[in-house]
Amino acid sequence: MPTTQKPKKKTTKRTRKKNLVIVESPSKAKTIEKYLGSNYKVMASLGHIRDLPKSKMGIDVENGYEPHYISIRGKGDVIKELRKEAKKASHVYLAADPDREGEAIAWHLSYLLGLNPEDKNRVVFNEITKDAVKNAFKSPRSIDMNLVDAQQARRVLDRLVGYSISPLLWSKIKKGLSAGRVQSIALNLIIQREKEIRDFKPEEYWTIDAKFKKGRTKFEADFWGVDNKKKKLSNEKDVKEVIGKIDKDKPFNVINIEQKERKRMPPLPFTTSTMQQTANNNLKFRTQKTMMVAQQLYEGINIGRGGAVGLITYMRTDSTRISSVAKHEAAVFLHENYGEEYAASKPRQGKLSENAQDAHEAIRPSSVERTPEKMAKYLDKDQLKLYTLIWSRFVASQMTPAVFDTMRVDIEQNGVQYRANGSKMKFPGFIKVYKAATSKDNLLPELKVGDEVDMVQNQPNQHFTLPPARYSEATLIRTLEENGVGRPSTYAPTLSTIQKRYYVKLVSRKFEPTELGEIVNSMIEECFPDILNVDFTAHLEDQLDDVEEGKEEWVRIIDEFYQPFSKEVDNAQVKMDKIKIKDEPAGIDCEICGAPMVIKLGRYGKFYACSRFPDCRNTKAIVKEIGVVCPKCHKGQIIERKSKKNRVFYGCSLYPDCDFVSWDKPIGRDCPKCRHYLVEKKTKKGMQVKCSNCDYEEAIQNN
Repeated sequence: MPTTQKPKKKTTKRTRKKNLVIVESPSKAKTIEKYLGSNYKVMASLGHIRDLPKSKMGIDVENGYEPHYISIRGKGDVIKELRKEAKKASHVYLAADPDREGEAIAWHLSYLLGLNPEDKNRVVFNEITKDAVKNAFKSPRSIDMNLVDAQQARRVLDRLVGYSISPLLWSKIKKGLSAGRVQSIALNLIIQREKEIRDFKPEEYWTIDAKFKKGRTKFEADFWGVDNKKKKLSNEKDVKEVIGKIDKDKPFNVINIEQKERKRMPPLPFTTSTMQQTANNNLKFRTQKTMMVAQQLYEGINIGRGGAVGLITYMRTDSTRISSVAKHEAAVFLHENYGEEYAASKPRQGKLSENAQDAHEAIRPSSVERTPEKMAKYLDKDQLKLYTLIWSRFVASQMTPAVFDTMRVDIEQNGVQYRANGSKMKFPGFIKVYKAATSKDNLLPELKVGDEVDMVQNQPNQHFTLPPARYSEATLIRTLEENGVGRPSTYAPTLSTIQKRYYVKLVSRKFEPTELGEIVNSMIEECFPDILNVDFTAHLEDQLDDVEEGKEEWVRIIDEFYQPFSKEVDNAQVKMDKIKIKDEPAGIDCEICGAPMVIKLGRYGKFYACSRFPDCRNTKAIVKEIGVVCPKCHKGQIIERKSKKNRVFYGCSLYPDCDFVSWDKPIGRDCPKCRHYLVEKKTKKGMQVKCSNCDYEEAIQNN
């Protein structure tokens, strides 16, 4: 009798559930996944996934300013994929950036994925290295609602301002315009500076530069004063009086020598603001470019066999704090590579101490051992430039001061006194690494009181005081920061927005306001004075910081701002006159219908349009205006044109009625000597202002 065999049980292979980690960017995801191993799957949200709607205000001002968030258009597939993977995962970790924006992204992800925000699923790290990432996953925390509230408060504030003032601008001035809290202050600063420049009246002054000789050695000295009193030379008469006292055949006597040892302290490591400023000044990087390159360095660079690694710490920070681990690593590096005398026993501290409640460190290399020389083959040109700047700045901040021997010598004859200043580097200290701080020695000969020296040259020079310089990206960021306006994450987008809206333009790396910018600013100035009040905005920023620290309720701050602001909006709607921006005659005819062309002001600047619009829709780009009235006819605007050989020249917008032309750029000021127009010339050392007619010239301004 056959035996019946029991059927074998089907064994199903159980797949082990993975942990899901969500970050913002694919490059960051790729770097982190390598460190976490096969039990983790890392995905990118591609930035924010929920925001306020673009089509309406999206804030319920009657019910506690509750924001109505929606999923961002185009993010549907991303959200669907994240939800699918979250359901399969054993645990979901939210590893967005360690700041307010990152915390808000984590909170929105938590909501969309149905997670409990009180669960410990938030992971933060200040640098993307193996140790930092692994340590962060050992101590996850719950979402910090104080950080979320601070971000939400800023978002709501900016929406209330933007979506209240912008429709006013559309109805009273032109469609497509916008206004915001920080951008309005930035625009106002640029316009106030332009007014100072326009109102500036140059004052004459003179200097006398002399050369003296002691033995065979010549040295330079400047006129200082008469009869032991410092004297200002206001005109040529003053100069002649001084020179008249000097006996050419008689030597000068050394009457005083002052020698000192001067220390030059190392700089603090970079914050976002100081990095943007230094990159703008030293590398000629625009602010947005600096942040883009810094993001690449932070999120991970492939360094060969080591794989991808974040080369710098998080790049949005207002802290100069350095961790004790990084300080120790820098000290070891300096001892081994430069010697004990170069390593500071107590490196400089910024205003915030190690125990301060600042969320981040300063911007520094994730490992000081990864020198620019070692990283050069893995980085592109811009990455290497910025990394070198960050690396050298950090290392310099941990070094000893540079030491200089300085010498001041006063020499006199018949009561006329000249002064020579010399310096010599005694010990380079931090300058050994931070080449940006290098300066040349100015050596004086060996001198003692009572020595006689001969004057070999005495050159009087006429000067005129210069107007304040226009803001560059670097100086505007510094001014905003000094006034407490904006935060590390806001500087780059603010500068970008005022240019995109054509409120300002960059000319020779300096900001100049446009006609449209001046119109918008005057309207905001008249109707919304608090928006342009630096102290008011700085106080708001401080209140947002208090929300982050749990000291303030965000709804109360919003209400305190919105109640008076909404009344200003209502008043402006009634009282503000509609501003008509008149079309200007272009001086040319339409090539399609023959009607005169006009110059219109559009969202992105001025352009040519047919005066028969809408019957004829012919438009074309206009040549670039430089914001200077023609010095010949005093009616037209100076515009930038190009010759057949593509060389830039400047002419009048009223050509052919006015035939003004210049290869050099007129600057809108007259020569104080002959009243002809001044021009700007580019030299190897920088920009120089010269007269188009006489020999007048001003001191070179460095680029």
